[in-house]
Amino acid sequence: MWVQFFLNKEMAIASTISSSTSKLFSFSSLSLRLRSLTTTARSSRSNCSAAKKKKEKQELRQIVVLKEKRRTRSDREFQLETIKRYGGTATHIPVMLGEVLDVFPASKQLRYFVDCTVGAAGHSSAIIEGHPEMEVYVGLDVDPTALEKARARINSVLHDPTSSSLKAYTFLENFRYVKSLLCDVDETLVETGIDGMLMDLGMSSMQVNDPQRGFSVLANGPLDMRMDPQASLKAEDILNSWPDNEIGRILRDYGEESNWYSLQNRIVKARSQGGLHTTGDLVDLIKSATPLSREGRQGWIKTATRVFQALRIAVNDELKTLEDSLYASFDCLAPGGRLAVISFHSLEDRIVKQTFLDIINVKDRDGDVDMNEEEPPKKDLRKIMSDIDENEAWIKQTVQGLRGIILTKRPITPSEAEESLNSRARSAKLRVLQKL
Repeated sequence: MWVQFFLNKEMAIASTISSSTSKLFSFSSLSLRLRSLTTTARSSRSNCSAAKKKKEKQELRQIVVLKEKRRTRSDREFQLETIKRYGGTATHIPVMLGEVLDVFPASKQLRYFVDCTVGAAGHSSAIIEGHPEMEVYVGLDVDPTALEKARARINSVLHDPTSSSLKAYTFLENFRYVKSLLCDVDETLVETGIDGMLMDLGMSSMQVNDPQRGFSVLANGPLDMRMDPQASLKAEDILNSWPDNEIGRILRDYGEESNWYSLQNRIVKARSQGGLHTTGDLVDLIKSATPLSREGRQGWIKTATRVFQALRIAVNDELKTLEDSLYASFDCLAPGGRLAVISFHSLEDRIVKQTFLDIINVKDRDGDVDMNEEEPPKKDLRKIMSDIDENEAWIKQTVQGLRGIILTKRPITPSEAEESLNSRARSAKLRVLQKL
């Protein structure tokens, strides 16, 4: 009897152990299954993430290709010796010099030439030396320091016997007054017409590198930003006294800054704490308003660059001045004369592109067709193109209008070699218009 009792007890214990072991194996199997599902989910997320990154890279490549299609990268051989000769220093490197010389080749007569933004005369001196037939040269600039350097360089070119007959005039004036200045030089100039005109809308390195001018994001100085030191309006005046909605408009429209509203509010709030008086004050404010997640140090630098651009445009009324000057310059051109413009940001390039189109299609400054303009006799495009030197390989696609022909349907941009030498040339775009 006792034996039977113990046998039953052992069987019960064995049954319990077997049940527990079964449950243990069941839990273990479930755990393995869960781990497998987790691993699968992680793998799936990883694959999705990889696929997303791959798609983003493909989209980025497409954007880059699209941008490349909208421009024509210069295929001209970059000549460093030419840059050294006409630039000479790190503070003055003429952008797209070779391409500008192609626009005004030695094979085309250039008796009258105007440099609307002479700077340190890098472009001008090269063009003067390439055209011994030149009779009148006019150079304009609003920066007295730049004009002083330009005069010295041009005078050194004039000492060359081949340029002895050239009459050179330089003016400390804004190019919006180019028409009246040419009349002051010689009234017949506007009637006869100018053979070539150049606008280089970029800031020179000597302006950016001088902290006292207030253009640099990385160097502390007064909030000035005047291209013309004699002008009254400064960036400091705008930041500390203009209405808040105007501050926002400037940042949004001229800087194309997405964070404009937050910056506007911080700028207005800073007035109650003494205002902003140096570029360092403004940069500190921008840093505090830029999220840390936005590309780290590069994030605030990019934002600051856009803000500084917006203020500079507002201080100097650059966009309206540019538009007015394009119309005035075209009026001064002789038949066959060329106007070349180098722009450095999308707002400028947009104005140059649209104004060129309006000009050649006989539109006035309000965008309406000028009914008083007599339509010139229609010319065969092949005849016009035959007048253009066959050696001008830089001319790829053109746009013909009633009064002119745009020789750069897509803007020309610097060669890769030039961009590697001069990083400030990366955003440059060259457009050229020829009068019929």
